[in-house]
Amino acid sequence: MTVALHIENLTRRFNDLVAVNNISFDIEHGEIFGLLGPNGAGKTTTLSMLSTMLKPTSGRATVNGIDIEHDEDGVRKSIGIVFQDQSLDEELTAWENMDFHGRLYRIPADIRKQRITELLKLVELEDRKNDIVKTFSGGMRRRLEIARGLLHHPSVLFLDEPTLGLDPQTRNHLWQYIATLAREKGITIILTTHYMEEADRLCNRVAIIDHGKIIALDTPKNLKDGIGGDVVTIRSPDPAAIVAALTEPWITRVEQHNDEVIVSLQNAEQHISTIVTLLTAKQVPIKSIAIHKPTLEDVFLSFTGKTIREEDADHKTNMRMYQRMVRH
Repeated sequence: MTVALHIENLTRRFNDLVAVNNISFDIEHGEIFGLLGPNGAGKTTTLSMLSTMLKPTSGRATVNGIDIEHDEDGVRKSIGIVFQDQSLDEELTAWENMDFHGRLYRIPADIRKQRITELLKLVELEDRKNDIVKTFSGGMRRRLEIARGLLHHPSVLFLDEPTLGLDPQTRNHLWQYIATLAREKGITIILTTHYMEEADRLCNRVAIIDHGKIIALDTPKNLKDGIGGDVVTIRSPDPAAIVAALTEPWITRVEQHNDEVIVSLQNAEQHISTIVTLLTAKQVPIKSIAIHKPTLEDVFLSFTGKTIREEDADHKTNMRMYQRMVRH
């Protein structure tokens, strides 16, 4: 397959803050590629550079062979973007939002009308085409934004947290649309997300980004297989006692996170009774215990030593500290 995006040593600094730190990777044509990480990891900044909305501090990148700094217009003609924040005009109808976008791209009237009809049908909004957007649900607005992003026939579509704030049912619905676009339209899709299930279900490959660096990149299956075995999650009012008690040679990793202890091992079903016996003998209280196969959350934990939720919390604290420093 041919390369749709080439990223080489891409870096972006904001004063002393390194938002994106020397990242490099390629994305193939027709691929659904995920940038997975907590809030503030550098996902949106990366998308902003690749879509020419933000200039890199250093490094380079090409989209469809077009350099993002030397030919911004060329890049913009070949991409579509669905932003994290809504950018629809709520006082216009679905059709009018689409039509206005098509006029900006100078799509001839007859072609514009045909494409709008096709795309509204694709996202199941054909019967709402004359309704004002402010009457739409969050999921309907997201679908309309995706349709609008496809109107000028981009070969690359950027989706920044496309299902953020949506209920699980609507999120699943949108996942189906995204997968269909890549499969039937041959569009290269780059999405950012901090939903592990979203990246696992949708993406051909995933780059896990944390503190501006790519810490892992592979297919979701290969990333999970890299951990191996099973994962046992134990909740307890005394998690430190669990960590101290579980020292058996068949346990490959033990990590404490708040009131949870994450245990990695092979053949968990064979060892679960032994774990319970060990903890009971040492009078360690157990709230709950569960077994599952490795997830992308476990992959993130393996590479960073933290869960993605803890990284989100750390980022919020760091941002508050940074804002105080700026004010003073």
